[in-house]
Amino acid sequence: MIEIRNISKWYGNVQVLKECSTTIDKGEVVVICGPSGSGKSTLIKTVNALEPIQKGEIVVNGTAICAPRTNLPKLRSQVGMVFQHFELFPHLSVTENLTLAQVKVLGRKLGDARARGLRMLERVGLSAHADKFPGQLSGGQQQRVAIARALCVDPVVMLFDEPTSALDPEMVGEVLDVMVQLANEGMTMMCVTHEMGFARKVSDRVIFMDAGQIIEDCPKDQFFGTHQARTVRAQDFLSKILAH
Repeated sequence: MIEIRNISKWYGNVQVLKECSTTIDKGEVVVICGPSGSGKSTLIKTVNALEPIQKGEIVVNGTAICAPRTNLPKLRSQVGMVFQHFELFPHLSVTENLTLAQVKVLGRKLGDARARGLRMLERVGLSAHADKFPGQLSGGQQQRVAIARALCVDPVVMLFDEPTSALDPEMVGEVLDVMVQLANEGMTMMCVTHEMGFARKVSDRVIFMDAGQIIEDCPKDQFFGTHQARTVRAQDFLSKILAH
């Protein structure tokens, strides 16, 4: 479903991604972890060209995102993206947030888009909040609306960029529950997260990054189970996050 081939990216003279390569199969759940500033969020944003690359190639569902003739809006309509800070339109109701992209990008009729939005809202357990505005919801509820919005466009893959890091601890579980449900339903997912419990429970593979490089890319059982087989940097990371 996703092929990342030797991609590199620079901000000016600073290289933030260095020859990164991986492949995500259909239905696979891959967690990307690592220290702050390691390039995790940048990597995931390159998959739908929110962050352009200067070297390498990315193919999503058979489409090369850097090809001159690639229709990026059409490609992005196949890739659901959930951000750290929700990115909902504060002046629009929940239902309006869910229908906007369907109408403007996919060309759906308003009635059809609304019906689809309400179904996805029910899927994340928020049907009672359809007419509220984002500011009237908790952080966890806003993030679940953001997930519902991404699902409205029928994505073939979902990207999550630290979806729980801006939430109060009590709200993390309700968002992770929705993500676990999606994973169990077979959704292809790439998720940047520090939630190692989620990674151990749901992921098929774990990618560990440091200083813009993919240091580890292995099944979750290997990553969490055989520390001595990991790189020194990954061992140090795991010793700190799993110590408590």
